[in-house]
Amino acid sequence: MRKRVAYFDGVDAVVLTALICEGSDTIPIANGLDNHGQHARLINDQNRYDLVIAPLHKIYAPEDHDPETVTFQDIFRICRTYSIPLLVGVDRSLHDAARELLGDPPEIVRLVDPSDMLETARGILAG
Repeated sequence: MRKRVAYFDGVDAVVLTALICEGSDTIPIANGLDNHGQHARLINDQNRYDLVIAPLHKIYAPEDHDPETVTFQDIFRICRTYSIPLLVGVDRSLHDAARELLGDPPEIVRLVDPSDMLETARGILAG
């Protein structure tokens, strides 16, 4: 059975293409503002994913955000509830700053340098 990988807009097309060619399905999800795919808050046990990939800027909502906007807290809760690993694309040099912005993310969340995203995703999907 093919693994299901949800991704937010901005994930490298090379990564997504490789995952498809290697046997996974990639499905776009939206943060409530970009209408990129299924709204992330609709993820549940019946339509769960094996992995979620997001650039940091797609899950970090501004302080004055619209209530429909998905926040990183929403994504963390969804991923914890359904045991879905979350890879957040952040340049390695910004990992400490990102960790601080995200309030020390839970174990299910990994900050990943974009150059390492494909290998990290492959490792999770193979497990």
